[in-house]
Amino acid sequence: MSSAAQSSGKASGGQLEERIDLSMETAAKISQATQLISNSTSSTTASSTLQDALSLLSAHEKRCRLGNDTPSLIKVCETSLELCHQLHNHEALLSTLQMLSTRRSQKSKAIAALVTKCLPWVVDVEGDGYTPLPLSNDTNDDDDAKDVDVARGHRDALVEELRNITNGKMYLEAERARLTRTMAILKESSGDIAGAANVLQEVHVETYGSISKREKLEFILEQMRLTLLKKDYVRAYIVSNKVKRNALEEEGMASLKIKFYTLLTNYYMHEKEAYELAKCYYAIYSTPSIQSPLPSTPSSMGETTIGGAEGVSTTTTTTEGTLTTTMEGGESLWKEALRNTVVFLCLAEYSNEVKDMMERIHLDVKLEKLPECKEMLKAYLKEEIIHYPTPYQRELEMIPAILYSGDNDDDDDTTTDHTTTPSSSSSTSSLKNHWHETFHTRIIQHNLRIISLYYRQIHISRLAQLLSLDIPTTEKHVSQMVSNGTLYAKMDRPSDIVRFVKKRSEEEILSDWAGDIKGLLNLVEETTYLIQKEKMVQSH
Repeated sequence: MSSAAQSSGKASGGQLEERIDLSMETAAKISQATQLISNSTSSTTASSTLQDALSLLSAHEKRCRLGNDTPSLIKVCETSLELCHQLHNHEALLSTLQMLSTRRSQKSKAIAALVTKCLPWVVDVEGDGYTPLPLSNDTNDDDDAKDVDVARGHRDALVEELRNITNGKMYLEAERARLTRTMAILKESSGDIAGAANVLQEVHVETYGSISKREKLEFILEQMRLTLLKKDYVRAYIVSNKVKRNALEEEGMASLKIKFYTLLTNYYMHEKEAYELAKCYYAIYSTPSIQSPLPSTPSSMGETTIGGAEGVSTTTTTTEGTLTTTMEGGESLWKEALRNTVVFLCLAEYSNEVKDMMERIHLDVKLEKLPECKEMLKAYLKEEIIHYPTPYQRELEMIPAILYSGDNDDDDDTTTDHTTTPSSSSSTSSLKNHWHETFHTRIIQHNLRIISLYYRQIHISRLAQLLSLDIPTTEKHVSQMVSNGTLYAKMDRPSDIVRFVKKRSEEEILSDWAGDIKGLLNLVEETTYLIQKEKMVQSH
């Protein structure tokens, strides 16, 4: 042992580890290795010189590791990687990184330093921490293109190696999550959507304690986006349940809230659940940044705003054409969200929740600026028959949420317009036809409910006339509503009669009669009391 090395003493009772101070010797070894590299003149000698320098540092690394001199150990490890990086020797860099990280009894701080040292070489650590560094090729030279491909392969291999090193290490869970997202970006850019989604699903970021709440939400939203691109709708819904809705209401989470509900509309659009779509659009409409956007900061909403009509510039980060990015006018944002809410509420199957939501939205003063939506809600809330087609039906069916509702099945996330391929146009047409037919069905069901309020029984031919349908179609809709439990009816086809009132038993009739008599007697008794009271007052 040299005179520069000083021991901290033997361990006493197993409470302290022996530590040897090798800082001065470490500085000398690093200087010697650096000098070897700087003296190399050609690429051939540089390779052999690098091996000599790495061997020198490797031997000293063992002394630092066994001597528990962690600061010196970190310096030696970082210098070894730095020398490989300076000479652009990627094979040596990978082998050195793997060797140092798998050393017996390697210090966790040294492994963390290795990962931290390599991160700036593959990702933008000054930015978000996961975006891969770009590989530019400004010329069309084939040799330059090959060099870019080689550099891309080296970068991807280093990212994969760093992911392997961080695997299973709690003190590097944040780095592993970011590296996994980097790998997903690389796979997605190469066209491997399924691979990107599978890689990202490996990380259960919701269990990580070293990552901020916002970064967790961003990671989960990225998982949702990729699973939707993969068309794995079941897993996308499972991933969406990891997001706590209350967390989206916190300050500073508006952009993530909009992006979350925008992605969620993809799932519900695929499942054709109109009421859930209405709730998603209403959540977007309720966001303060939608109702009062900042015209000078389009990115304040997380690059996700409402739009989708022709002529609107877009920079989308989502997978569908239902919601796109634009800052064209402050009112257009909440108008589009509110219009979508009303349309899908009208398309939703009737329930107490749907009616309650309609009544709440009908009281919104902003609905005055959307007369077609206000009139449609007013018609649904009135106990009157709605004539089909409605005056504003064509206008409501032309909203982008319905027109482009099939694009998400075939477009990727880089699409910035609504041009469709032949396969996607058929999917879009199918969904448009579905919503068109659903609109008619909901109006028929509304009319049947209203008719059942005014008629105990009615001729089927007259009912078909009121609904503007033929008799078989009328019977079909009545049967469907009876099967769903939303309407009570019995059809007597030989008599051409449908009854909406359930036949009551003698006990029920007698019970109601007894209740009516009791109410009448109470009223008579109260009236008699008031008459006697008035007589006594007048007599005095």
